[in-house]
Amino acid sequence: MRGGALALAGLVITALASGNRSLNPYRTIQGIPIAAVVVITLMIACTLLLSKTTWGRHLYATGGNEEAARRAGIDVVHMKVTAFILCSAFGAFGVIMLVSFQSSASLDLGGGNTLLFSVAAAVIGGTSLFGGRGKPRDAVIGALVIVIIPNGLLLRPSLDPQWQQVATGVVLLLAAAVDAISRRRARTR
Repeated sequence: MRGGALALAGLVITALASGNRSLNPYRTIQGIPIAAVVVITLMIACTLLLSKTTWGRHLYATGGNEEAARRAGIDVVHMKVTAFILCSAFGAFGVIMLVSFQSSASLDLGGGNTLLFSVAAAVIGGTSLFGGRGKPRDAVIGALVIVIIPNGLLLRPSLDPQWQQVATGVVLLLAAAVDAISRRRARTR
């Protein structure tokens, strides 16, 4: 049932994206953007890797409690190394996507708030800062929230641009506070 609903939603989105979205009458923009296809494909692959493999269960266990995972027989050093390798590979892939989007590369390409927004996307989506909890789907939802905040604030032209950073910071602070409070409550039970 859930798979059928997802397939139907995918068909509807594909049908809507197939129309011309350009406001310029001399240019045609149709189809699903390549970046969206890449993100959805990586999200599905990571979800399957984390939820359907022994490696994924071991990774969650290591992130949740390293000492308990070690005592359960999980090679914690191996899990950390593979996690860092995957994070580095995803970071490199993200830079390749950013360079292809801007059609150029410079020394300060990833500067500014890029790192903050990448961590904030995962935290706002519900991934725990302390490890052991989170899903790729939640990180994508958090990234959508991060993107929607500046777009929504641009609808009010009377607001200064620094309010975008303030709004993003407040949302990130609330997400981190909710994560810390839920962790504290889980420990007291």
